[in-house]
Amino acid sequence: MSDDEVEQSAAPLIEHLAELRTRLIRSVLAFVVGMLISYGFSKPIFDFLSDPICTQLIESTGECGLIFTGLQKGFTTALRISMFGGFILAFPVIGFQLWQFVAPGLYAKEKGAFLPFLLASPVLFLIGAAFAFYAVLPLAFDFFLGYQNIGPEGAEALDGPSAVGITFLGTIDEYLGLTMKFVLAFGLTFQLPVLMTLLAKSGLISAKALTSTRKYAIVAILGLAAVITPPDVITQIIMFTVIYGLYELSIMLVKMVDRQREAQLRADGFYDDDVEEDDLKADAFDKDNPPT
Repeated sequence: MSDDEVEQSAAPLIEHLAELRTRLIRSVLAFVVGMLISYGFSKPIFDFLSDPICTQLIESTGECGLIFTGLQKGFTTALRISMFGGFILAFPVIGFQLWQFVAPGLYAKEKGAFLPFLLASPVLFLIGAAFAFYAVLPLAFDFFLGYQNIGPEGAEALDGPSAVGITFLGTIDEYLGLTMKFVLAFGLTFQLPVLMTLLAKSGLISAKALTSTRKYAIVAILGLAAVITPPDVITQIIMFTVIYGLYELSIMLVKMVDRQREAQLRADGFYDDDVEEDDLKADAFDKDNPPT
């Protein structure tokens, strides 16, 4: 390869890297702006995020309170909330920058096929986050608080002279860490159908591949649910059910993409039904005659 050819091949790579740097800088700036906006509303955001645990505590004790365990925790809590809110606010911008980076390499028809899924991504994120906040978290907190004898009246409900009432003193760090992890985890897992569909449209996966690896996906989903959720069966089952349902939905969407691709290839004259039939017969023969 001559020096001119090397320079010509290196030029597009440098341009792509420069474009990627620009998109990353804009995404980071959007995150920083979102952080600054969220920092100004950190108190209302905290009140909103603390609603699930406060609802449970008020029903049990008539009051709600979370504690600090360090002098600097008030500031770090506001900072964590601002980072959390910054990511939520910047998520559409980050998705748009990703689209702007990928779109120049697509044909007009491909852009029309990809764009609806990218527009659905923020909506699915909000649906997943809302499901975690309004459905999963209350169940988790109710489960954990149910094992505690909360309030001074608890001692009277116990038998024996050594009965002790247990009062829940939750730290803000612990509660926010659990809540934010739940919200972000469910919001991101709801992106699975979009991700799988885009990969299928890119030709990187197929419904056949997803179906053949279903048993491995189930094991992976079980492990993910055990890591993300607290150690209680209820939330783990909910997490597994949701992610596995999204996986099956992804298979259905990928099958639609495969049918569309097959129809397009057949219309263009690139799809050979005889070859496809021979492949199916070969697969059946391999299953009936495994190697010894």
